[in-house]
Amino acid sequence: MSVRFDNARWERIRGLYSDWWAGKIDRPLFHIAVSGYDPGRPEPAIRRHAIQPCADLSIPAEEVVDAWDWEVSRWEWLGDAFPIAWPNLGPGVLAAMLGARLHATPETIWYEIPAEWGISGKPIEEIDLFWNPENQWVRRCEGLMRAAIARWGGMVQTGMTDLGGTLDVLSSFRPGTGLLFDLLDKPEEIRRLTWQIHDLWFRAFDHFNRILQPVNPGYTCWTPIFSETPYYLLQCDFCYMIGPGMFREFVMPELAASCRRLDHAFYHLDGPGELPHLDAMLEIEELKGFQWVPPATGPMHDGWPDVYRRIHEAGEFIQLEHRRTDDGRWHIDVISEQIGSTERLIVMGRSDLSEEEEVHRLLERYGAE
Repeated sequence: MSVRFDNARWERIRGLYSDWWAGKIDRPLFHIAVSGYDPGRPEPAIRRHAIQPCADLSIPAEEVVDAWDWEVSRWEWLGDAFPIAWPNLGPGVLAAMLGARLHATPETIWYEIPAEWGISGKPIEEIDLFWNPENQWVRRCEGLMRAAIARWGGMVQTGMTDLGGTLDVLSSFRPGTGLLFDLLDKPEEIRRLTWQIHDLWFRAFDHFNRILQPVNPGYTCWTPIFSETPYYLLQCDFCYMIGPGMFREFVMPELAASCRRLDHAFYHLDGPGELPHLDAMLEIEELKGFQWVPPATGPMHDGWPDVYRRIHEAGEFIQLEHRRTDDGRWHIDVISEQIGSTERLIVMGRSDLSEEEEVHRLLERYGAE
């Protein structure tokens, strides 16, 4: 069975998201997919390898994409949702593309310094990173993207791989406490490598987009917020280990420059350790919105009303999860009450067929059907 979508729906998506970015829509957007439909063919044997980080180079890209196609065919795309896939090579895979060793398990991926650097790696003064188009992870990502474009011809939006944050990438080459000491002892080297990785990040971003465009409907990444012009969910997980002063000195200039190079930049605000930097990020005019991720233990999304209010009052967009609170209410209902608005919100998530009628009622209440 083919993907449950068509060109007419894509035209609606393009217009809808364009208006949302322009502030012309006062309701939330809902990217909600419902699983459990019959894909019309047997499950591919490699399905789990394709849905988890697809770093097994022995599996041809075309077989991975065939497994993606089987998975996508099991979903119905409700509200403002659209079919998506993305080459999951692990968070911060730019490090591997620049020479770090990639290690993969079915659950996760991590990176180590290049083997030729020795056990303790290089002093930071000797690190010089460069783009190698023959790097196996560059080629793997290219192959997956080309296979996706050939398979779907643009009917399924293929997202950018998770390139990572600039200092997160650098931390793969200066692991442990190395990068923290470098901030104190070698600040000029940190600045040099930050801007070197910044340029390499956008070289990778542009390189892969030349494969995806113009067949791809638009731009997404590992989160499916649609944009007809360049979009990305930026991040700096490393910043939870530094204070506001260091953030402004070492993170904010590069983050602001990245936002200026993207038409629609979001930020992955990962846990309370990053909240001391929120005021600084809100000063970046070109940063359009935030994905707030609460800690694994403690209050869930609806338990952080001050965070949402600060972001919303600054005129920013907010990505919310499609889930229920402990008392059974939808998060969108609670959070929109907390901030007193439904503007500039987008709800993302998945549901099972058993919840489809409830989801339709939710969408109807907000005018999304």
